[in-house]
Amino acid sequence: MMSENRPAPISDEERKGRIARLRAAMQASRADAVLLGSTTSLTYFTGLVWHQSERLVGALITADSLTYIAPAFEVSKIETLERLDGDIAAWQEHESPATLVVKLLGQGRVLALDDALPFFVYSALGRQITPERLIDGGPMISALRTVKSPAEIALMQYAMDATLTVHKRVHALIEPGIRASEVVRFIDETHRALCGSDSTFAICSFGAATSLPHGVDDDQTYGEGDIILVDTGTIVGGYQSDMTRTYVKAEPSAEFARIWAIEREAQQAVFDAAKPGVSAETLDDAARRVIAAHGLGPDYRLPGLPHRAGHGLGMDIHEAPFIVRGNTTPLSPACVFPTSR
Repeated sequence: MMSENRPAPISDEERKGRIARLRAAMQASRADAVLLGSTTSLTYFTGLVWHQSERLVGALITADSLTYIAPAFEVSKIETLERLDGDIAAWQEHESPATLVVKLLGQGRVLALDDALPFFVYSALGRQITPERLIDGGPMISALRTVKSPAEIALMQYAMDATLTVHKRVHALIEPGIRASEVVRFIDETHRALCGSDSTFAICSFGAATSLPHGVDDDQTYGEGDIILVDTGTIVGGYQSDMTRTYVKAEPSAEFARIWAIEREAQQAVFDAAKPGVSAETLDDAARRVIAAHGLGPDYRLPGLPHRAGHGLGMDIHEAPFIVRGNTTPLSPACVFPTSR
């Protein structure tokens, strides 16, 4: 296990700083409070990890308070979990948690919602709060989460290093006759041995199926000379890795080598375009210009680039900023993206 150089977890002090910045953003956006659900944003700000169910568990953050919202029967469990200090407001099974949130919010105040909250929470709140007092908290949350701290980057680098080691071992493992399911099992076991965490996802495809970004459901068998695609990641301290490799273990065909070189050229164009202050869509445009110049595409047509050129990485495998046409968000020096370079 890579425990000797494992980065420190995110500290309570860093989370308190995040809440302070959220409160400043609330003031700028006329929000009196932010409601977080059982999402990665709840963990990002408070440290509490809770998986979404049909019951609302979350936190209400105001200018001067942090209050957890939970079913009464879960309070004793929440009290045992890692989290920033804060009151816990409980609701009983026959009660609506929306009513509790509204009571805590106060009359006439504006509530910003975590954009990953499920619709049933929004609709329940919408029956008690007028539309002009319910606003989208996604932009302010995303703007904060997009800029990664040194501690966050260290955790992601550690996870990426583990996944790169997994890829190297998978390359040595694959021989004719091996099944994709065997490779996936090996990936999971190796991630666990290296960093103590399972794979958050693992895709292994052979042959024509490698043209499908997210693989096929069939348990394929590798044949000598097949194209290989392996896409996987793990999680360390709440932060994700995401890394794809596509290759052959034999002399590549001329067509495979040609397409691979075009893809690599497009990828390099994205790297060259990635500068602080440029819009996210600029990177997508850079990739598509290369692909179109080689007679592929254009736009989303195949053969070519049928989806966005990339995505951000952090506590979620796919998170802002998304490298896609129409996204004018300017990149900052602390944006993090997975790369297959």
